[in-house]
Amino acid sequence: MSRPLRIAIVAGEASGDILGAGLIRALKKRYPQAEFEGIGGDLMIAAGCRSHVPLERLSVMGLVEVLGRLRELLKLRRKLAERWLAEPPDLFIGVDAPDFNLKLEGWLKQAGVPTVHYVSPSVWAWKQKRIYKIKRTTDLVLSLFPFEAQHYAPTGQRVAFVGHPLADSVPRSVDIPATRRRFAVKEGETLIAILPGSRGGELKYLAEPFLDTARWLSARLDNVRFVIPAASEQRHDQLHRLISDKYSDLNVQLVMKRSREVMAIADAILIASGTATLEATLLGKPMVVAYKMAGLTHAIYSRMIKSRFISLPNLLADEPLVPEILQRDVQPQVLGEALLRALQDQPYRQYLAERFAGIQRQLNLNADEQAADAVAALLKERGVL
Repeated sequence: MSRPLRIAIVAGEASGDILGAGLIRALKKRYPQAEFEGIGGDLMIAAGCRSHVPLERLSVMGLVEVLGRLRELLKLRRKLAERWLAEPPDLFIGVDAPDFNLKLEGWLKQAGVPTVHYVSPSVWAWKQKRIYKIKRTTDLVLSLFPFEAQHYAPTGQRVAFVGHPLADSVPRSVDIPATRRRFAVKEGETLIAILPGSRGGELKYLAEPFLDTARWLSARLDNVRFVIPAASEQRHDQLHRLISDKYSDLNVQLVMKRSREVMAIADAILIASGTATLEATLLGKPMVVAYKMAGLTHAIYSRMIKSRFISLPNLLADEPLVPEILQRDVQPQVLGEALLRALQDQPYRQYLAERFAGIQRQLNLNADEQAADAVAALLKERGVL
């Protein structure tokens, strides 16, 4: 084509920023003059995407919490649609955020724009009938996990299993001895990573229970240190105020980002359910997964969810490898006792290491390149190139 390839792309949160950035880089190898615009975070911007609004605008947790921002989100989606319907891109890629992106994909697909959804919505867990909506709105689903494609069989949806980019990069990305020196880890010191989530709503419900658990463990373990990586400056400030006000007695270190390094050198991890649990899995780390949300949101979700598990390591293994602790059970003693097992039960730790290594091998497919190949094939079939 005589003009540069124009690709619109929208990510909804930090994990989508990682996926979007990798796909942008892989597509730029194939189409060096391609132009990308939409919504992305620092990584997508660095990869070459022009972001119209900050990524944080889309990062909202829970059904009830979305209601307070619903008008803003609908207005934003409508403006993007108007922009791209007036000047259609050659391709639209929605990176996760299905509640926001699928509608946008539908409008653009109806206008003749090829559409891709990167990260299969959790049709295997809840709202299974979404497969019919996805078929109407999306030309290609890029799937991160091998068990997902079968759920689209009733509609004949085009699905490409690409593996997960984290499996390509995480295991070899941290120099453990050097990182332990940077964090001044002492001989015999137990290091526990605490990751209460990257969104404000997650910190609202999980930060204090997680820190209360740190206090519970401090009373039972000698020479223990807790490290909390903050996902952003806003989260850092939020956590710093909380620790200063209520937890100044704890041996807790708050750092800016660096979550992968922190997890890599930890002896165990207390973590919110989400993509970070996959990183912990790929690093081979014992973990306790917890999640808590507004009561009404949980009541709605609990009626809809059909999956046995909520955490990625358990879903991928199809067995309860790690504890999943939810809602009212998110209490210091419950979390603390689960963490003690993760720290002290050596046969359990060895079994986890073996199972986690198998998951890493299953997902390590060079996902960025696989995803770019699938997108390129779609563009060729549609006559865009």
